Amino acid sequence: MSPIVYLILPALLVCVVLASVWLDRWSVPVILVALGTGIVCGSDVLNLWHFDDMVLTNEFANLALVFILFHGGFVTKLADFRVVALPAGGLATWGVLLTAAVTFSVLYGVLGWSMELSVLLAVIISSTDAAAIFSILRRQSLPTRLSSTVEIESAANDPMAILLTTVAVATFASGKEFNNVTVLLFFWKFGAGPILGYGAGRITIWMFNRVTPEDRGRYYVLFVGLLLLTYGLAESAEASGMMAVFTAGLVMGNRPFVHKQGVLNFSEALSTIVNIAMFVMMGLLVFPREWSEVWLDGLLLFVVLTFIARPVAVFLGTLGMNFGLRDRMFASWAGLRGAVPIVLATYPAAAGLQLGNQVFNLVFFAVILSILVQGSTLGTVAGWLGLSRPARPKAMFSLEMITMAKSDYDVVVIDLPGPKGGEGPRIRDLALPEGAVITLVCRGDQVVPPKGETRLKGWDQVTVLAHAPDEDRIRETFMKAFQSHKTQATMAS
Repeated sequence: MSPIVYLILPALLVCVVLASVWLDRWSVPVILVALGTGIVCGSDVLNLWHFDDMVLTNEFANLALVFILFHGGFVTKLADFRVVALPAGGLATWGVLLTAAVTFSVLYGVLGWSMELSVLLAVIISSTDAAAIFSILRRQSLPTRLSSTVEIESAANDPMAILLTTVAVATFASGKEFNNVTVLLFFWKFGAGPILGYGAGRITIWMFNRVTPEDRGRYYVLFVGLLLLTYGLAESAEASGMMAVFTAGLVMGNRPFVHKQGVLNFSEALSTIVNIAMFVMMGLLVFPREWSEVWLDGLLLFVVLTFIARPVAVFLGTLGMNFGLRDRMFASWAGLRGAVPIVLATYPAAAGLQLGNQVFNLVFFAVILSILVQGSTLGTVAGWLGLSRPARPKAMFSLEMITMAKSDYDVVVIDLPGPKGGEGPRIRDLALPEGAVITLVCRGDQVVPPKGETRLKGWDQVTVLAHAPDEDRIRETFMKAFQSHKTQATMAS
């Protein structure tokens, strides 16, 4: 590999981070910054790096998705999922199917596009993007049920889109028509992937609890090895490797095990690195001059997806689930496209399909429109619908417990309710369970020493070291004490 690569690629990554920090005030998603950086530095603009290897991009993107989807499963909490299981789980499965079906019907039946092109575009662009949605919604304070539905859907719907795309590309590449074997292959991938992932997740937890290396770095080597092995075994069995790693992440993220916090930090860092690198590579792969041939079709694809397919999927997918009109309208507009559709758009070309380059350019163009149009107006739409209010700022300090041996102790972080600065109880008045110790009180950009006389205030973030089984009791203690103090203050006044 040329030494110039070791100059240009690191420089691009540094530029992405610096630009994203500056643009964060306008909630510009980092993936858009990465794409833009790649495009500007690519062949058609500054020509710093001529890159047109679709196969290499596809292989790297697949590797990146393994880590991205695992982390998406790891941070998805079953407690939150249970509250919105029907709408979020439904939109992540049959919602993706509905989106693909409606998109295909309009492209093929109304616009008269070819069968192969319509199918590929419909399945590839059927899922929403978690990274883009998280980065934008974090500045908004939405109703809990609505925000949880949109966020969990975006984190959980990628495997279905990947599965649909894999089956469609394999079918067209083999030259065979859709038949009963195709349907059976779909159900096998959909059913076997999660089963293998569940088993892999449990085995990984068992191994982490019994292997106690003195060097914590070996935990990360073990984690990467087991994660890639999970994907490889699933793919060897012709099951969905992506669904397997997502399920493994879901299992591990919702069970205690040794060095869990370390795995979380490492997984987050790794997924962020490969995500940014992947989009820089995608940007380099794009030749904007080719958009002159596809911009109109790309615009039509965006319009069909955003104003027809997504609303139909949301409104039909949430029937009978007590979702109001405003919630459905916001969920429809929150269907941002991003990482996964662009990655999947490399599959047809990598499989040798003649439409591969056209599919990639159309999807890329539609995704950029989605991020620019929907991403830049998501907060405004939430305000118009009367759903948002200013979100509390993210705490500037934190304490983490990284374990090297099995223990039932864990760190519990409690975000105290508003109003901001409202007086709460003193620490000494809290009836915390035995063994629970307050280790940190974070108030905006200040650290407040947690002494007995310290009075808690609204929007404080409190960190408690306690027995893990006592987490619910601790949260309940804080909320009751805060509410009781507020009631007493109201009566006194």
